[in-house]
Amino acid sequence: MDNNRNLFFAVLLCALLLFGWDAAVNYLYPQPETPVEAVANGEGAAGNAEIDTGNVAPAGPVDLAEALASPQRIRIDAPRVEGSINLVGARIDDIELKDHRATVDDDSGPVQLFAPQGTAGQHFAQFGWVGEGASLPDANTVWQADGDTLSAGSPVTLSHDNGEGQQFRIALSIDENYMITAQQTVANTGSGPIVARPFATVTRTDALASLDTWLAHSGPMGVFGDSADYGPDYEDLAEEGVVNPEGGTTRWIGFSDIYWLSALVPQSGSNPDGAFRALDDTTFRADVIYQPATIGAGRQVTRTTQLFAGAKESAVLDAYEDGGIEKFGLAIDWGWFRWFEKPLLWLLRTLFEAVGNFGVAIILLTVIVRGLMFPIAQKGFASMAAMKAIQPKMKVLQERYKDDKQRQQQEMSKLFKDEGINPLAGCLSMLLQIPVFFALYKVLILAIEMRHQPFVLWIEDLSAPDPAMILNLFGLLPFTPPSFLGIGVLAVLLGFTMWLTFQLNPVTDPVQRQIFNIMPWVLMFVMAPFAAGLLLYWNTSNILTLAQQKYLYSKHPQLRAAVEKERAEKERDAARAKEEKA
Repeated sequence: MDNNRNLFFAVLLCALLLFGWDAAVNYLYPQPETPVEAVANGEGAAGNAEIDTGNVAPAGPVDLAEALASPQRIRIDAPRVEGSINLVGARIDDIELKDHRATVDDDSGPVQLFAPQGTAGQHFAQFGWVGEGASLPDANTVWQADGDTLSAGSPVTLSHDNGEGQQFRIALSIDENYMITAQQTVANTGSGPIVARPFATVTRTDALASLDTWLAHSGPMGVFGDSADYGPDYEDLAEEGVVNPEGGTTRWIGFSDIYWLSALVPQSGSNPDGAFRALDDTTFRADVIYQPATIGAGRQVTRTTQLFAGAKESAVLDAYEDGGIEKFGLAIDWGWFRWFEKPLLWLLRTLFEAVGNFGVAIILLTVIVRGLMFPIAQKGFASMAAMKAIQPKMKVLQERYKDDKQRQQQEMSKLFKDEGINPLAGCLSMLLQIPVFFALYKVLILAIEMRHQPFVLWIEDLSAPDPAMILNLFGLLPFTPPSFLGIGVLAVLLGFTMWLTFQLNPVTDPVQRQIFNIMPWVLMFVMAPFAAGLLLYWNTSNILTLAQQKYLYSKHPQLRAAVEKERAEKERDAARAKEEKA
């Protein structure tokens, strides 16, 4: 009766996990809504600053093509970035990433990272000044450019004369990757001093943002003082209004998605103010505001800010970090195990370059990691076999000293010493493997290299869920099942291989075995919405686990024999107890 009751509760728990998973994920991490119905005007204050980063909000969503058709733009055409700069307000609000497609279709066009204010994906940077004693350029100022295209090796300077004796210049340059450098200069040719504070901002909507999860942060982030700050998320920022990150000097500040980053890197040694602020419930801004400078007649002041707008490619971020941007590689939310994860990512990229198929690279990487960890697994298995072999002696000691726990412990320790067994060896081997396999799992979540990579047959994007869902007959029926019922081929294979691995486990308790029979199919539902590349990894890992267990059982037949004997005894005892009750 107790076993049946326990089994009932186990099944109920599995059901709650299965059907509660989808509801919990949708509640905690709701999908972004598009399009954006309105956009903030961006007016705020710099340190509550009088920063004007926007015009009055449009009455409705702005068409992207219409916004980019304005003649008051100059082109951006760099090796990995293209787009344009809006001369109204000196905004960089049109950036496309040449090397990354918007969708899996070859003709989908590049990712549109930056887009003008009021569009569904509004995301832009702006440079300007706040201060007193002079008429300063604002969001409506039309700047003059000394060229028509910003490209690598061909900078462009924007200029504005306020007609009162002050000239403003923003000299823009771009490198071979994703970094734009803005050199802001104000020259005072008037008769008296002025006070000016250069600023740089990044404004964006969260409508198209990646979901923020416990595995990978998406939202406001930066490095302040000596540490990276992953937070707050957009919802928290909307509630708080303004967040001034603690920790010290702003090294860089911006917004992170899983694969993309927009960040401002202030001039070294300038001690600027950095803050995040909500302009409304869906629009947010990151500020870099330099300290006030008094500029006397005949003097000028320059501040230099870098703007990163691109893909979070680990090698590129690390190169910028080596170039002096502190902890820029931590824009990728590696977590605690980055010392394992970064070498694994390097190996994954190397394998991909060698074989040309990312799915095959995942399989090979899993095989390599499993192979390296095999000696540890073998040692743990041998320890488990030794413990199982001396179990009859342990039972004798437990029975002999059942009324003297201290003596029982002493005799047990002596037994382990005489037999040369470390009872913790099996647990330690498992604990040593956990960080490595978790690191491998997280690498696949963070690796932009997996995005839009095909594997075989129907799997055209390893970073997306398996599209071959059984409930809609693999796409033949015109509907998409809810996420927790979107069971694909890889998910079914995952459940089956996990069930096989559980069958090989030395479990003798009947209730525990029933749970092990049910759990793989529950996990099949839970894991189905995950990226196909992650399921490919888990399937490969399960198959290798099966092979490993088969081999180790063949090397330790006494363990399998002991398990089968104990299981048979348990079944006989259960049958005898049932007959006695009858």
